[in-house]
Amino acid sequence: MESLLFFDLICSIYAGPKFMFVKDAKFAPRILSYDYIVIGGGTCGCPLAATLSHGARVLVLERGGSPYTNPEKINIHNFVTSLSEISPSSFAQQFISRDGVLNARARVLGGGSVLNAGFYSRASSRFIRESGWNATMAMFAYKWVEKKVAFEPTLLQWQSAVKDALLEVGVLPYNGFSLDHLYGTKIGATIFDKEGNRHTAADLLEYADPRRISVYIHATVHKILFKYNIEKRRPQAYGVIFRDSIGKMHKAYLSNRSRKNEVIVSAGALGSPQLLMLSGIGPAKHLKAHGIKVVLDQPLVGKGMADNPMNVLVVPSPIPVEVSLIQAVGITKFGSFIETASGLSIGHSWSERLQGIFEFVSNQSGQPSSVMYPPEQKEKSVADTIRSLSNPILKGGVILEKIIGPRSTGHLELLTTNPNDNPSVTFNYFKDPEDLKKCVLGMKTIIDVINSKSFSKFRYHNMPVEALIDLMYHIPMNLRPKHASAPFSLEQYCIDTVLTIWHYHGGCQVGKVVDLDYRVRGVDALRVIDGSTFYRSPGTNPQATVMMLG
Repeated sequence: MESLLFFDLICSIYAGPKFMFVKDAKFAPRILSYDYIVIGGGTCGCPLAATLSHGARVLVLERGGSPYTNPEKINIHNFVTSLSEISPSSFAQQFISRDGVLNARARVLGGGSVLNAGFYSRASSRFIRESGWNATMAMFAYKWVEKKVAFEPTLLQWQSAVKDALLEVGVLPYNGFSLDHLYGTKIGATIFDKEGNRHTAADLLEYADPRRISVYIHATVHKILFKYNIEKRRPQAYGVIFRDSIGKMHKAYLSNRSRKNEVIVSAGALGSPQLLMLSGIGPAKHLKAHGIKVVLDQPLVGKGMADNPMNVLVVPSPIPVEVSLIQAVGITKFGSFIETASGLSIGHSWSERLQGIFEFVSNQSGQPSSVMYPPEQKEKSVADTIRSLSNPILKGGVILEKIIGPRSTGHLELLTTNPNDNPSVTFNYFKDPEDLKKCVLGMKTIIDVINSKSFSKFRYHNMPVEALIDLMYHIPMNLRPKHASAPFSLEQYCIDTVLTIWHYHGGCQVGKVVDLDYRVRGVDALRVIDGSTFYRSPGTNPQATVMMLG
């Protein structure tokens, strides 16, 4: 007994000190058997597994590492550094969509909640209703999550100024501190505590029954195993194959104790459709082209991919600013959300950091690595500002807008049969003209905020908004072509400078790939539960709702 406890202690050291049941996959037995196998210990997978463990034996397989091994890495001061890291063990796996926009997907226990800007806000009552969820159960689940991870932020100068400016320019009423999705200006919750420590979906594993749950990190699932159910005349999931960090393959099976046992895919909006395809569920022609045996011809897997476009203005400040991520938000009636962050730790210039990431990802994926630079800088104020971005801390902030929805959608396809490789994804930003209209209105609101009296102390008076717009053309924010007309056309500005806010979703949508209970249609003992099932992103930030769903 003592030797077994010692072995558990050694295994947990590799995963970090938080939970004894979280272990490195290289210590996993070659064959395992559980009532539920959850693929992906992310924003949805962690609360899902914790809940299931109170009535069943649960296995969680997470391809990334543990956020608890180095807590300082996910402190608020290291937000940019952690999100843009490109090492093999980084919590963020960089990719570039076919739209030419740099993006990232999580590979860490806790998923995107380990990497995001921390804003916590519930979905609208309309979203909950249209999703077919029970409103009472949804509210109970939100509060269950919030006991562990949601905090009221302390509003300092920059965030207060933006909040006041939003009210000054007519984003009304003021709703104070609120977790609810309400038109007007409000202060949302944050998953950062007063000391800047991040609390993630992995913390929700504290709710789990430790006797009934096993979590293996560095466990990359290669495929879901299927057998043919003669009685129902359809495929049935019965297990998975996964690889550990040293290349050893393992198998995990569903136990035979109950006919209700299931494999549940919670690998995120890229990972879930990718894994279904790798396992033989997807467009038959595409699967055959990659040499994958077709289990179920499902042409809608990978369809409906969408990413809420984000456009920003960087605002240098003549006075010091606090380090803050998203706290104040303007929720407009025309479908744009206005948010802000300040004093971010950049480490070295944005240009160098972004160029390095572009080169790295392009070399990994075979995509073109050239960055479109505008003509030589002419305005001294812009040149000085760019040089100021080389400082370790950004003296100023960013004000951004994200559109609701969006209406524009794209698709996801496999590039290789290696689950560690990024799939090809196209989001088709602004393909629908309604999305572009919302962006223009959002940018106009940002300009009004910057020009407001409430925000005036954070402005260089010799730097008009036109110079800030021009500045964005001298930073290689993406790989999209730049047009000379963009500084004079907000429509072109939105198209040319679009970024991600990491709220992408779709690929396994309800009613198409899964039913209303998230069971994969045409297959038994398999569900998908995560943001890949969404048609649009919930609220101003989806993490609260993804955790609630789990």
